[in-house]
Amino acid sequence: MSEILERLCKISPYELKKEEKDEIYKRALSELTKHHYETCPEYKKILDAIGYDVNIEQASEEQPMIPVRLFKEYELLSVERKDVVKTMTSSGTSGQKVSKIFLDKENTKNQTKVLAEIISSYIGKQRLPLLILDTRLVLHDRNMFSARGAGIIGFSTFGRDTAYALDENMNIDIKSIQEFVEKHKGEQILMFGYTYMIWQYVVCALREVGVRIGMENATLFHIGGWKKLRDQAVDTLTYNTSIREALGNVKVYNYYGMAEQLGSVFVECEYGHMHCSNYSDVIIRRTGDFSVAGFNEHGLIELVSLLPTSYPGHVLLTEDEGEILGQDDCPCGRKGKYFKIYGRIKGAEIRGCSDTYEQH
Repeated sequence: MSEILERLCKISPYELKKEEKDEIYKRALSELTKHHYETCPEYKKILDAIGYDVNIEQASEEQPMIPVRLFKEYELLSVERKDVVKTMTSSGTSGQKVSKIFLDKENTKNQTKVLAEIISSYIGKQRLPLLILDTRLVLHDRNMFSARGAGIIGFSTFGRDTAYALDENMNIDIKSIQEFVEKHKGEQILMFGYTYMIWQYVVCALREVGVRIGMENATLFHIGGWKKLRDQAVDTLTYNTSIREALGNVKVYNYYGMAEQLGSVFVECEYGHMHCSNYSDVIIRRTGDFSVAGFNEHGLIELVSLLPTSYPGHVLLTEDEGEILGQDDCPCGRKGKYFKIYGRIKGAEIRGCSDTYEQH
């Protein structure tokens, strides 16, 4: 696997076309499936139960998928516990079980490297002044720290001179934001935060007091659930427009990912399409029989990643619905599949970092 990842890191993260990607993924995913079968007893039981033969190379669509919820029920490892250097937990409301993801040194390194490749393709290689649209307390309060805190730490590698927009009581610190913007006048500013929290604690808070920050050149990456925003009839256009009204000249990039597949995130381009990178893929499954859906067909999202080596998370059936819009022909110029997300299936647990904050 390291050989494949090293090869992919030498090209643009959105360069692979369908034919080449299909060939790479058939080999790489088959190797990963066999690796996890041989090293994770629980995963072996699943594949034995369905009669899957790991000695036969299979295309992405034929690889055995496991439901993402399984990580809430079992501790799935493909390495010795002594080699685990980090244990990630997913977000969840109070009383819910959380996923536990076990990472060894190699898996952690690959996640960091791939995330850097993807994000730097949007902002460049240089580290930028970073404004976190959250509270510093999230890094110290264990009740807050899980995927949310890890997301902030992970994104901090792209920034310098980091500042926080909210105080310890989740109130917006307008003075600190203005001082930060003035200090970095003439520079590009990078921002990161969670979708709903940005809306509630930054956009709405600034609107309430009638203040506009007036940034001249900023880029915002945000991640998290949209359920509460959609309940308030806030769509992507409304959200992005409101961000600019509150903060100034800001490029806004939403991205999609989960603790169970850290690193291989899906970033929304300027045309509003979520994109698969060279390191990840998306398959849509029909809800009736889990067969592969065609383009522009609504179904369950299956996420595929080349990164998970310390746990069997390379082919996951999520509880999100979406559709694939096309492949290799997005107007933005990025190759690979591009898709749309509709949100959680009815009856699924709320899991977004920002959606769950107020219930903690």
